[in-house]
Amino acid sequence: MISLDLRSKAHGRTQVLGPMRIEVAPGEVLGISGPSGIGKSTLLRIVAGLDTRFDGRLDAPAERAMVFQSPTLLPWRSVLDNITIPTQCRPEAARAMLARVGLAGHEAAWPGQLSLGQARRVALARAFVGTPRMLLMDEPFSSLDADRISDLLTLTQDLIAQHRPAVILASHSAAELDALATRRAHLSGRPAHLDYLETRLRAGS
Repeated sequence: MISLDLRSKAHGRTQVLGPMRIEVAPGEVLGISGPSGIGKSTLLRIVAGLDTRFDGRLDAPAERAMVFQSPTLLPWRSVLDNITIPTQCRPEAARAMLARVGLAGHEAAWPGQLSLGQARRVALARAFVGTPRMLLMDEPFSSLDADRISDLLTLTQDLIAQHRPAVILASHSAAELDALATRRAHLSGRPAHLDYLETRLRAGS
């Protein structure tokens, strides 16, 4: 379970985020939309525990993972190392997860040898290999074409259904939110506030 009771978040003297409450249960995906610069990434960094300079209370699992806007792979490390080093998982677990995301046989490849779609699959493998109880996704499919996004959405949906973390997805894409989110919210205003839009269970949720 993710529980955030936020009173405010400021950058210097500028209040960026206003009061809001977020609760996300295991297996649930809260999809958050909003214009660029509104504070979606700031909100995710607070929930991830990367930004502790806020007024409020956060209760979140220690077993957490985040998928960023870029794959954030170490270019001087192999694909396998990019999973085992940050997660401290066993190589066999990393190999199994690479196979799960369709990258069996790419363990020794360098990130520079991968397409962007493949790099994003590595990022998904890294996120799920530790079976996180909380997953945060910040524009995880940006700069991909529609066919590759469709494939990755299906893969991500299957991984979430299998591992059932509490998920917060921030995205500009209505298609991505429609595919993955079980609840929707919109971030807007100055300071930004969160408006819950709908509750919608996908088939099989």
